[in-house]
Amino acid sequence: MRLKKRRCRAPGLLKSKYERKEAYYRIYHYNSRVNRLGQHFLTNADVLRKIARIIVRDGGPIIEIGPGHGELTKILLASPDIPRLIAIERDPALATALEKTFETESRFTLIRGDALHALPEAISLLDEQYTIAGNIPYYITGHLLRTIGELPRRPARTVLLIQKEVAERIVARPPHMNRLAAAVQFWAIPKIVGHVGRHDFRPPPKVDSTVIELTTIVRKADSRAHDRVLHALFAQPRKTILNNLGAKGTGLAKGELPLRLAALGINPGDRPQNLSVEQVALLASLWDNATVRVY
Repeated sequence: MRLKKRRCRAPGLLKSKYERKEAYYRIYHYNSRVNRLGQHFLTNADVLRKIARIIVRDGGPIIEIGPGHGELTKILLASPDIPRLIAIERDPALATALEKTFETESRFTLIRGDALHALPEAISLLDEQYTIAGNIPYYITGHLLRTIGELPRRPARTVLLIQKEVAERIVARPPHMNRLAAAVQFWAIPKIVGHVGRHDFRPPPKVDSTVIELTTIVRKADSRAHDRVLHALFAQPRKTILNNLGAKGTGLAKGELPLRLAALGINPGDRPQNLSVEQVALLASLWDNATVRVY
């Protein structure tokens, strides 16, 4: 009797193309013997120096996520403008090697663990404004950005090396707005500052990478209300704004929702990808002030 090979369906159950890719990397690359944490180490010295200049531009302490072998760490610590560098490394072998490499460097602190959980601990060690930086495994990019956006004390800047396709989604504007872009642009102004080819990594990934800089901003809308509105708006991106919001039980009387949207200068018959991040924030403010639950 021949047994059929079971295939994991998790990626196919996710709605967006990006979410499916992220799940694919998590499932199929996470436990790889050669690359068990989805790590691709940047080895091009010229590219490393260029990225370091972007990171240290404003000075101040740095939280580096996934320093790996410490290639970027060494360049960052060579700058006199960096009073402290806190590195978060999950791989036990790499963490041990980093401790040995930087054991005489008083400005260096290592936290062993997953950055998705260790960031609050790292921030608690700093009193001043700080920068987050790192070469981020593709499979945690979306989760990490959400984690940073939900921090009680966000970084002044975030400089990340991420998958090119994801970076382009983050900086998207109408008529190409998407849920990831609207979520990140709620708390930061994104800017693509450079591209890195796959041949600059060891082992080389299957895609090219991009350096993205996120400058933190503060908006008046409540972040929880913003998340609920985003969930409603992009639940079915091909539907109209009115249909998406109306389907999530806004609690408004019939006919009132189109009037509220029109008052904000938003066409109820438009689609979510045509909304600006400012309009999404306006919607969040409206829902927050009206104490309407959208989820």
